[in-house]
Amino acid sequence: MLFNIFLLIAGLGALVWSADKFVYGAAAFARNLGLPPMLIGLTIVAMGSSAPEMFVAATASMEGMSDTAIGNVLGSNIANITLILGITALLGAISVSSQTLKREIPLMLGATVIVGYFLHDGFFTRTEGMALLVLFFALMGYLIWHGLTNKNRDQLATDAEDEIPADVPTKNAIFWLILGMILLPLSADWMVQGAVGIAKAYHLSDLVIGLTIIAVGTSLPELAACIAGVLKKEDDLAIGNIVGSNLFNILAVLAIPGIIAPGAVDAAASSRDFYMVLATSSALAVLILMTGRARQLKPWHGVLLLMTFIAYQALVFLS
Repeated sequence: MLFNIFLLIAGLGALVWSADKFVYGAAAFARNLGLPPMLIGLTIVAMGSSAPEMFVAATASMEGMSDTAIGNVLGSNIANITLILGITALLGAISVSSQTLKREIPLMLGATVIVGYFLHDGFFTRTEGMALLVLFFALMGYLIWHGLTNKNRDQLATDAEDEIPADVPTKNAIFWLILGMILLPLSADWMVQGAVGIAKAYHLSDLVIGLTIIAVGTSLPELAACIAGVLKKEDDLAIGNIVGSNLFNILAVLAIPGIIAPGAVDAAASSRDFYMVLATSSALAVLILMTGRARQLKPWHGVLLLMTFIAYQALVFLS
């Protein structure tokens, strides 16, 4: 048991660290190649915080644990909104002014509904996984096209560009990029193996371990990014990290178990857990898009979100 706990903690720490270095190297290398900062911000930087979920999903799927991979995606999206935004909102009111977010939040809701349709029959096919991946690339193409052709500068795009490392020698950027690519799959494997050992010891299902321990662990980069964004008065970036991560998870990451290990899905995932993802995503849309001109997440919203997270975790374990 102690070895499994060590594997889980070591894997999680290495996963978060290597994801950060991978994004750092990739973004710096892309800047040195002369790619537009807007393009880098909307792709590499925006998707970077979801790298842990992606590699965990791939590792779990290749080991035949598709429920863990699916649980990781659903659990991460729930944790991002309830736990991560809840903690962030406690630091102070989070204001939203970005027009990009007002487009991406409905897209996130739409993607969530599509996933619900795919999962409702209790079976996730390779065709459905491929469809999610196609939708992801179509969405990224649209966001990049809109970002590069829109003459009105959006605050979220400006904040994202500020996160791109500058003046990094190309050889250093390549070093961090390669190191991240090597450590990400290794650390994901350590984390999954440790989580599986713990799950077996306590007789937890693959789905539950993905929904809880792994989901919270892989959401830590979003927590760091959100807190940093709020402290730097980049509120739109804090919310943007959550919305972008959830979109990436639901379309790109969830496509991985569908493509690698299609098959039956735990009934709880297609009912209880999916409905929770839909409910929390809808709540975020209401809080951000329908709270009047102020459009703020306030500390009392944070308390409500954290209470929701605790109640959901209790429900999962008691079930």
